[in-house]
Amino acid sequence: MTDSNRFFDLGKSRLSRRTALKGIAAGAGLMAAPGFVRYSQAQSSAPIKIGFQAHRTGIGAAYGRWYEKTTNAAVKLINDAGGINGRPVEIIVEDDGTDPKRGAEVVAKFASQHKTDIVFGTLFSHVVVGSAPTAGELKIPYYVVSEGYHVASGKLNRWVFQPGITDVRSQVTSVAPWVAANLGKKVTMIYPDYAFGYDHRDYFAPAIKAQGGEVVAQIPIPPTESSFTKYLPQIPADTEVLYHVMVGPGVLTFVKELGEFYGSTKPQLFGFIDSLEAVDINSPGLEFLDGSHFWEGSPRYAQANDSEAQKAYRAAVGIDDNGASTTDAKDVSTAAHMFGCWETLYVIKKAMEDSGYKGPEDRAKLVEASEALTAFKEGPEHPQGDKTFNGKIHQVFGHQNISKVEGGKLNVVHRTSIEDGLYEPEADYTTQPL
Repeated sequence: MTDSNRFFDLGKSRLSRRTALKGIAAGAGLMAAPGFVRYSQAQSSAPIKIGFQAHRTGIGAAYGRWYEKTTNAAVKLINDAGGINGRPVEIIVEDDGTDPKRGAEVVAKFASQHKTDIVFGTLFSHVVVGSAPTAGELKIPYYVVSEGYHVASGKLNRWVFQPGITDVRSQVTSVAPWVAANLGKKVTMIYPDYAFGYDHRDYFAPAIKAQGGEVVAQIPIPPTESSFTKYLPQIPADTEVLYHVMVGPGVLTFVKELGEFYGSTKPQLFGFIDSLEAVDINSPGLEFLDGSHFWEGSPRYAQANDSEAQKAYRAAVGIDDNGASTTDAKDVSTAAHMFGCWETLYVIKKAMEDSGYKGPEDRAKLVEASEALTAFKEGPEHPQGDKTFNGKIHQVFGHQNISKVEGGKLNVVHRTSIEDGLYEPEADYTTQPL
């Protein structure tokens, strides 16, 4: 399955961009003296090459653009602080077109032509599923920033990790109790007709049932659909909560048509922000969303209780208080997901340092070092919050945010605990041979 140069008043002082970036380096325990880079300490000064599988085109293009911005910002800070194992990091980008077949070709290209050390960055679940077998066959570590349950399920292989963003099963498990207690218990689900949507379908239904609720209808939408009016009459009249998660360029049309269909009388709306990532919530026709709720991984809008690490991260990536680019207020970010690129890169850095990674001959050691990780503390490297990592299923678990649309902004009204999203693992990749 994608920034904010935001300045916050701290008493009489302001957090400037320069202060923010210094704060990240200091908080991460990295040397950041001007012009000083510790590459000379490495046995080799050759760069560590990371193949960034980017959705530059296709339905994931908006995410891909912001994933790339976030990646570049994180790599700049990592390199300014001495790189990884004393070596600079080089990002090599290939566009996968948000297409699974092309995604597999890109992974092969990274391994054979670019000879990258690892592959990183993929978001859309169908692309991850289509690309993972190639990563396993070529034995190249593949760190995805997706959300699907495909990694944690055990259906992929030992070379695939998702250490920087939680999966859908964890997300829906953690938000279901709040939905049932605050919005209603008869739920109709509208979701995209592919793997990401199926995770919502398969895991929200039992999660809401555990809270005494039920899913009264499930409506899958083809990912290429551009109009949704023919699907909306399928929503049962007794629906109390309309749970929607749509992705791609048609999301704005979806929400507008939903408003036209219901008028002033509507069920409670609970959406995953995927439905509005990269979309201005104040766009004409979206007034219908006022008072509705959304899941967010990392909040789009600046919150009053944002940590110094969150402020510094947003400043480094370049998003303002409204979650749009600091250079173009119309360029709205994919803030709920793109933090995963930042955090995954720092996980990769940690695993490479722990394994003493020198080159492709150490890829198996890198896999084992990644599996040995257990927890990440909230801070400059993990601004979204504390996380727990399960090395057996290669999946991280963290906090989720439920935000309410109020006054043209998204305000966080509930933050789940890590424990809210835990589930019993169904796999163990560590039993597979390397």
